[in-house]
Amino acid sequence: MRYVPNTLEQQEEMLQKMGLNSWEDLFVDIPEEIRRQAQLEIGEGMSEFELVKHLQKIASKNKTVEEYTSYLGAGAYEHFVPSYVDQLLLRSEFYTAYTPYQPEISQGTLQAIYEFQTLICELTGMDAANASMYDGASALAEGALMSCDATRRKKVLVPQTIHPEYREVLFTYLPPRGVDIEEIPYKDGVVDLEYLEKALDKEVAGVLLQSPNFFGALEKAEEIQKLVHAQGALLVMVVNPVTLGLLKSPGEIGADIVVGEGQSLGNPLSYGGPYLGFMACREKLTRRMPGRIVGATKDKNGKKGFVLTLQAREQHIRRERASSNICSNEALCALAFTIHLSGLGKQGLKELGELNLRKAHYAAQEMAKLPGVELAFSSPYFNEFVIKTNISPKKINQELLKDKIIGGLDLAQFYPELENHLLFCVTETKSKDDIDQLVARLGEIVK
Repeated sequence: MRYVPNTLEQQEEMLQKMGLNSWEDLFVDIPEEIRRQAQLEIGEGMSEFELVKHLQKIASKNKTVEEYTSYLGAGAYEHFVPSYVDQLLLRSEFYTAYTPYQPEISQGTLQAIYEFQTLICELTGMDAANASMYDGASALAEGALMSCDATRRKKVLVPQTIHPEYREVLFTYLPPRGVDIEEIPYKDGVVDLEYLEKALDKEVAGVLLQSPNFFGALEKAEEIQKLVHAQGALLVMVVNPVTLGLLKSPGEIGADIVVGEGQSLGNPLSYGGPYLGFMACREKLTRRMPGRIVGATKDKNGKKGFVLTLQAREQHIRRERASSNICSNEALCALAFTIHLSGLGKQGLKELGELNLRKAHYAAQEMAKLPGVELAFSSPYFNEFVIKTNISPKKINQELLKDKIIGGLDLAQFYPELENHLLFCVTETKSKDDIDQLVARLGEIVK
């Protein structure tokens, strides 16, 4: 009983204090027929050495990107994470710190968050950023609610080119808050502008736009911005930070609120999490932004310091007036993002974007030469693209796995009309030899 924190005598004493004869008396409200009678089959106890070996054996059943070459993207991306990121994260002032409510003893954590916010503002072209969100999906939902609060309207337009799982989160978040959602169809892999223009009116609070979108295509963001603002609505953009070394920032495009998933920088795939969402906005919307915001100030001696500021959270003001119930952030993941981006610098981020762009376009062009394979859309794209094949994606991926290649995402599970369509992602982690091997094997499969 090494891990039970109290002795048998203490357990008996607790039962007596509660007026109970046995632990079974604690479960009288649970019907007998649904209780498990048999003992759990967990085997004998193990030493630490035996336990580590046992868990390693179980873990080895998983196939990882260290062993396999992966072309899956769709919101979780394999990028190279330099060793200095983990080494700096191991500093105890970062990984043991919890929440910086007491600035006098939390200056290291507060400054790290402040630097993260600064980088997000520089990347997005926005005026203010918060101290990170749970993930990209919840950040988008919060951005949509911000647009409703700011415009005092209760309708948002959501293109079908936004990540399907992000849209599921929107449908979970918004209707309970009285917000109507209208989905906008796509055309050639991007938002159908004619449909969007007809759907826009003075009832719309915000238009949500992901660019590059779920198909990897670049949306016509500047045209959409003009349509949105003409109706007094706000533009909420979802962006991939790796693209921002090459493309115009959302601020230059005219976005009002910018959100996204920060996993691409400094954070590994990790079987889907933990990740971090980021959020930034125009100055006039800052007080409506949820979560924590760190500000720079001076103490009574004139020394620069950092504090939590502009809090519109339910823990600091009356709950009914709070903009959101988000009350935490992903500080360690945000720190990894900050360290990686700081190490890259402006030129490094640009070069990273160029590598992704060139390698993805090389892969797409080579695939399109194969008989039975074609690019599904003609819209410009970054490091993800959709191909249409003459056989099922399931068959293709099963065959690719035999060569330790994780293929593209079968889009039919999210878009039934896109049967026999695969979404491929190519990042800087793929060499020319890797891509050539993929194309050669794909060519053999589709014959």
